[in-house]
Amino acid sequence: MGPEGLKMSLGYSFEEVYRPAEDTYLLLKAALHEALPRDTVIEIGCGSALITRELAPNVKSILATDINPHAVKAAKEAGVDAIRADLFRGIKGRFDLVIFNPPYLPTQEDERTGGWIDSALDGGASGRETINSFLEQLGQHLTCPGRALLLVSSLTGLDEVKEKAIKEGLETREVASEGCFFERLHVLRIMQRRRGEGSYASSQDD
Repeated sequence: MGPEGLKMSLGYSFEEVYRPAEDTYLLLKAALHEALPRDTVIEIGCGSALITRELAPNVKSILATDINPHAVKAAKEAGVDAIRADLFRGIKGRFDLVIFNPPYLPTQEDERTGGWIDSALDGGASGRETINSFLEQLGQHLTCPGRALLLVSSLTGLDEVKEKAIKEGLETREVASEGCFFERLHVLRIMQRRRGEGSYASSQDD
């Protein structure tokens, strides 16, 4: 199903929920390629839950979370198993695959709307505030050898995100990239760094 068909299939209308866009579809494509039938999956910050819906038939189990109550409501109305959570807060256990399209736009105080849609867009002054918190928590929720797919924008600072991952004992590899208007979108595949590997070498793209 193409992007337009996917959009039409959502069947919801909420002003405070992030609509599927280029970043959504790039991450979805990477997730469909990455997911295995045996995988237990969690999508953090599910928004419309499009990715969760498309992955569900292809994996063992999948859970969607979002800090935005409107997004959780939209996901549930779409038939998705969804709960409200701030990143991994309150989430128990480990997952084979973690998927996250984070709020990544560098945002100043006067640029915030004050609505729930901010939770999908506002990455703080650097664009990396939520991403950094995610990377700090990720290792505690990955199986061995679990992996994560993280959407990163050129506006956020790809190198800075990779450096943060290294500091958290993670290795990254870029698996998808696409130019989009004023930015370039990247999908990073992230795993816990194996013992004995140098941090610099492990972070480089194949």
